[in-house]
Amino acid sequence: MKKTLVHIKGTKDGLILRLDDQCLFSDLLVELEEKVKEASDEPINVQLHLGHRHCTKEQKQELMQIVHKHSDMRVSKVVSDVMTVKEYQEKMLENQSQIHMGVVRSGQHVQAIGDLFIVGDVNPNGKVIATGSIYVLGKLVGIAHAGVEGDRDAVIAASYFKPTQVRIADQLEIMFDEKEQIVVQPEYGCAYIDESGRIDFDRLQMLKHLRQSVEMAKGGL
Repeated sequence: MKKTLVHIKGTKDGLILRLDDQCLFSDLLVELEEKVKEASDEPINVQLHLGHRHCTKEQKQELMQIVHKHSDMRVSKVVSDVMTVKEYQEKMLENQSQIHMGVVRSGQHVQAIGDLFIVGDVNPNGKVIATGSIYVLGKLVGIAHAGVEGDRDAVIAASYFKPTQVRIADQLEIMFDEKEQIVVQPEYGCAYIDESGRIDFDRLQMLKHLRQSVEMAKGGL
């Protein structure tokens, strides 16, 4: 029995064409052309899923041209599980962590791409900034801005949590009216964006329930 090289799946947004990633590219072109010729005459959006097949820009264009030539389908997206070197480098930057050893003094700024771990105190008017989350293994009594490029899942946590200002993504909280439990019990506190889209505060122990990924953070608090 001949193996099917093009699988078609309907969704509310159109069709997904899953293309076999093990066969010869020439065989794939032949079957794709056969399938789209049989397609409906009604205009419809299509996503081409390439799986783990590496296609050049020219090969992707060839696939799209077959779809457009023989039907009213229009390719809205080409999806691949293969990363380019540039995409891989960007992914590594997103997932990396930076460790700062020592005190962040007044007027000093420490910045990081990814998560930032401070092994020491953040003094008043000291500022720590990260595209990911911020974890302070010491006193946080300065300014912290996590998710600086828009990551609303980022968190700020500290062994002693009494910052003057916290910011996560585009949300800002000046800490003169912080939550009562943080004022009274600053030991092991954290800040995060809640379901309403505002910054909220809790005990550090609650982070694993609020953000499942935090359990993977190296070092811990």
